[in-house]
Amino acid sequence: MKPETKCIAVAPMMDWTDRHCRYFLRLFAPDVLLYTEMITAQAILRGPAESLLRYSPEEHPLAVQLGGSDPVLLAQAARRAADAGYIEINLNCGCPSDRVSAGAFGACLMLDAPRVADCIAAMRAAVPASVPVTVKFRIGVVDRAQEGSAQASAAAMQRFDEADFARLEAFARSMIEAGSAALIVHARKAVLGGLSPHENRTVPPLRFDVVERLRAELAGRVPVIVNGGLRSCESVLAALATSDGVMIGREAYHRPWLLAELQAALHPSSPWRAPGAGEILERMRAYALAETALGTPLQAITRHMLGLMGGRAGARAYRTLMSQQAQRGMPAGILFDRARELCAGSDGMG
Repeated sequence: MKPETKCIAVAPMMDWTDRHCRYFLRLFAPDVLLYTEMITAQAILRGPAESLLRYSPEEHPLAVQLGGSDPVLLAQAARRAADAGYIEINLNCGCPSDRVSAGAFGACLMLDAPRVADCIAAMRAAVPASVPVTVKFRIGVVDRAQEGSAQASAAAMQRFDEADFARLEAFARSMIEAGSAALIVHARKAVLGGLSPHENRTVPPLRFDVVERLRAELAGRVPVIVNGGLRSCESVLAALATSDGVMIGREAYHRPWLLAELQAALHPSSPWRAPGAGEILERMRAYALAETALGTPLQAITRHMLGLMGGRAGARAYRTLMSQQAQRGMPAGILFDRARELCAGSDGMG
């Protein structure tokens, strides 16, 4: 597989990758696959589905991530998402937060592989063959309640032995047999109970070697996408040498220019060129004016744009403008004009 064909994706991130965030991130790279934040199947079926699944055409290529553990409900939600035009349906089996686990989905589902397989199979049967169903999960799960003590839990978090790998491989193979078209693997264990969501993203050790071994054992049956702790263009390109793709999380949110760097590195012969900061602000100005005219609060848009000037002169003034002044009710047109003034002379990647 040539590097140009490998997948670069922005991870689903709760409270972050909403439609305004995705519109902004798309401006940095036309080919990156974007994911929605996790949407529960119940929310789609019993709530404002049209609002939850809404997106701008410019966001494509765009995938949806679903949360749930009921095959029937997930199948119905997957069908709604496919009908809405999402090009991939992903099931969350990686989020370790207490809130998610209390709903019987997320990382805790890795402890019940048959149920997850039933969910994948039901979703696969519910959507057209052209729409892949995928699953995102961790390399393992540590349930502190089952370990019995903080010390035992910490030891299990650090350990990755042959029994751990056997469980991971069995889970992965059951997902493939059920119809998952790709596996997205966060290269850390998840700890249920005892760690905050932030700690679950930083404390368990990264084990890219485990994901690489899993990919080798699966022998190309499906693409294996690696996720976790990748923060530079160099590290992403290195990870692509031993995976079929890379999913980037918070680094893409805080430093969106990384996406432009990757787009340029992976598509050197493309006529596409990274837009400047001023051009991005002009595009977002038009978007914000249209959205606020429909009743969208300006801050709902600008809160996702704070990384545009990261590491550049005027970054602090820019962040203050886009957060505080948007919250205080400054009109969108004036705010974006002032933002352009702050970024004058700071165009291009950086």
